[in-house]
Amino acid sequence: MPQIIDLHEKTPQEEPPKERPPLTNHLTALAATVVVGLVYFYFALPAINLQNIDFYIYLLALAVTYSVVYLIRCGIIKLEMEAVDMLPALKKDCLVPVVIAALLIVVLLVGILISSVIFRSRAYTQLLTVEPGDFATEVEQLSFNQIPMLDRASAQRLGDRKLGELSDMVSQFEVSDDYPQMNFNGRPVRVATLVYGDFFKWINNNRNGLPAYIVTDMVTQNVEVVRLPVGIKYSQSDLFFRKITRYLRINYPTYMFEVPRMEIDEDGKPYWIASRIVKTIGLFGGTDISGAVILDAVTGESRYYDKADIPTWVDQVFSSNIIIEQYDYYGKYQNGFINSLLGKRGVTVATEGNNFIAQYDDVYFYTGITSVGDDQSILGFILTNQRTKQTSYYPCAGAKELSAATSAEGVVQHLKYTATFPLLLNISGEPTYFMSLKDNAGLVKLYAMVNVQQYNIVATGDTVSACEDEYKILLQRHGISDVEQPLYQDAEITGVVTDVRTAVLGGESFYYLRLDGSTTYYALRAANDQRVIVLNTGDRVTLVYDRPVENIGIFPARLK
Repeated sequence: MPQIIDLHEKTPQEEPPKERPPLTNHLTALAATVVVGLVYFYFALPAINLQNIDFYIYLLALAVTYSVVYLIRCGIIKLEMEAVDMLPALKKDCLVPVVIAALLIVVLLVGILISSVIFRSRAYTQLLTVEPGDFATEVEQLSFNQIPMLDRASAQRLGDRKLGELSDMVSQFEVSDDYPQMNFNGRPVRVATLVYGDFFKWINNNRNGLPAYIVTDMVTQNVEVVRLPVGIKYSQSDLFFRKITRYLRINYPTYMFEVPRMEIDEDGKPYWIASRIVKTIGLFGGTDISGAVILDAVTGESRYYDKADIPTWVDQVFSSNIIIEQYDYYGKYQNGFINSLLGKRGVTVATEGNNFIAQYDDVYFYTGITSVGDDQSILGFILTNQRTKQTSYYPCAGAKELSAATSAEGVVQHLKYTATFPLLLNISGEPTYFMSLKDNAGLVKLYAMVNVQQYNIVATGDTVSACEDEYKILLQRHGISDVEQPLYQDAEITGVVTDVRTAVLGGESFYYLRLDGSTTYYALRAANDQRVIVLNTGDRVTLVYDRPVENIGIFPARLK
């Protein structure tokens, strides 16, 4: 049969080979990647360091940017396509960046795995060396001019109020929220920098820099504005390349830093202290400090010091966060990772609060140590030198810090005072919580001392010396004072009231009674016994009082 041939049918032809994408597509993708990389780096400031997880995220972002821009430029994918639809195109036309991204993810996951505390718990316990200590001999008894009376919140309130008194500054600057504690010429102080009020105030003032910083004396509660001959040019509130974190990153691109803190040397010159973070376990684990960059806040000159060579005027190299983290590793994993989850034998952690002690021209970090159970007591506490990380543990079973604060507040509950977080002191060889009691306005009204081991022993006073005197009396009464010569002797007196005087001290009412045949006044708190309010001259009373060995004229007393 003859075949019918369709004259309109086209003969098959081979498809022309696809043209390779032009070089301009690669250049466009590369240019976009460079722009995104610079903008990302400018704001995120990742350390160019293989131990920094943020650096891997940064490289992954660059690989994704290059691939997506390249495929969009070639017309292979469109912006409205879903991620699932992009995968085949990425494998076909962007194999190199895909392989790089895959390798980065693999290294990231393997690094996290080999750094895990699950497999390296023993190494984590060795981050912090904890030595046993003797509290009575190693912790010095501070004089009254060394005991901080203020906490951070009170110092910040005083600093804000002080700036408000300066008409030439208050309209242009604010006080920073950061009030680091440090020793300055042997006294505990908190120092705060100024910050620019907003972008336009930065424009008006950045040429001269920040003109001053604020020093709050934590003992006298005196606030001083220290004016500088040349302003601070590098700070957290500066913009562009004078912002302290960005300036450090440009000058030390491979270093990982903690948040920089401002300190002043013994001459009052301001510096930024940036502790250098290193990872000591696996690739990403075991955070520690290897040294610090000290940067002149005025000139921007900087120098790196290994931790053994850091000048002694620097008070804080190891932050409280790192110390707590390292102690928790030490306390949790002494008997292995599994024990920390199941048996929990001997597992201890730091308590939820902490404070600082200034002694021997250094600042020591304090925190209580407790078991992992729901326990309101401590097993002991640690003191860590924040410059050297030397750590001592002092066994001392007693109340948690917050329990002691509650006990102190209970003594003056009718006044509704709140306690600052306790500070640990050595009083007559006894570990003692010291705290200030503040009113609703945040003003310090009274002081309190609570024995760590017996937190029912609570003393209060209008001054630190009065509080300490009362505390020592209570220690003697409970038979736990090691003072050989008693400071006070118990005494009792009966007589007729010949004079009554009143006074309000620290928000409390006091009644001063004089009995017939005596020139001595006996001080009674109305809060302790309200019967004193209705006493009149001519009433016959019996008073129990603590008679000092040295006559001071006015004796604290109570009605019998």
